[in-house]
Amino acid sequence: MNGVKNEARPEGRYIVPGLSQGLAVLSMFSRKRIRIAAPEIARELRLPRTTVFRILHTLQVMGFVCREDDERHFRLGPAVLGAGFAFIASLDVVEISQPVLQRLRDVTGWSAHMAIRDGADIVYVARFAAHATVRSSVNIGSRLPVHATVMGRALAWDMTLEDMRQLFGAEALPKFSEQTPATAEAFLALVNEDKARGYAFSQSFFERGVSSVAAPVRDSSGAIVAAVNVTSVDAYVDAQRMHAEIKDALMGAAGDITQWLTSDEGVQSQRKRVVV
Repeated sequence: MNGVKNEARPEGRYIVPGLSQGLAVLSMFSRKRIRIAAPEIARELRLPRTTVFRILHTLQVMGFVCREDDERHFRLGPAVLGAGFAFIASLDVVEISQPVLQRLRDVTGWSAHMAIRDGADIVYVARFAAHATVRSSVNIGSRLPVHATVMGRALAWDMTLEDMRQLFGAEALPKFSEQTPATAEAFLALVNEDKARGYAFSQSFFERGVSSVAAPVRDSSGAIVAAVNVTSVDAYVDAQRMHAEIKDALMGAAGDITQWLTSDEGVQSQRKRVVV
């Protein structure tokens, strides 16, 4: 390799090269890059094409990638989704939030969700869709940008400006609506307004016609581990109701989940998961 460090070969005495290379291939896929050709993988990971062929064949047989119709490109397969759902199901916060979110949906009539932060994205880990014909279209596993979403703002309450600069980088933030903050400083200003209010809300913040109210969930250490929200896909939403009964129900749900996570029973359950 002419002294150039191979990005798919992390150093370490106990590293398994084939496994690390396979995981490096899977890590190349993202929301913005859902299909990749073998030559791209070989070039970017600095691997021989024969090695990439064996890795892709193995991942395909195991269901972690699928070959596209053009026979050149690959996309993630159902095994990745299954592993993701298994991880989500293992989270205490998701497990205990289910009846709380279902009740929140039934009380408000709005779709209820929970999300966690993964880098600069939020990942939906729980969802109860509204009974209305027109409703939120996100699914469990959906990823959206932190800076452009109300739940992303709720998840960022404890972040400093330096934290946000490291998270987003120096470039201007992608715009999704007229309300999307373009810089870390603008995002922090929105977050500070939300914290002072006690909850985050928006109308057409990420997508036109979608109204949302969100609040963070904390664990026994006081750290924000998730955010919950309710959304309505409607051209008209009664603002007074959104800032009264909808907000009260949402904050009550976030408080119920936080209370369980910080209770003796919740703490012991989390410790058992760690030990196991």
